[in-house]
Amino acid sequence: MLSLQDCCDFCSLSEDEVAAIAEHEHLPEVAAAGCGQELLQSAAGIFRLHDFIRDDIGVARVHGDTAHACHLEAVLSGFEHSHPESLRLH
Repeated sequence: MLSLQDCCDFCSLSEDEVAAIAEHEHLPEVAAAGCGQELLQSAAGIFRLHDFIRDDIGVARVHGDTAHACHLEAVLSGFEHSHPESLRLH
């Protein structure tokens, strides 16, 4: 049986990035890892992943969950560091 960490290692996303995809897409985390792996295959997909995390930050702020918004901002920063091409698309 594959663990969440195995799935994250396979798709080159952190557990927090996968959790953000799961949150945005309302998916179990293992399914979110598969979705993330698929989206990482194209520039448009990387752009979508970046927007998923940005959207999650916005939702957290709207709900007054500043701690979660701050956490997601750190996740977004890590995603941008790991996938700098996401910055060229914005």
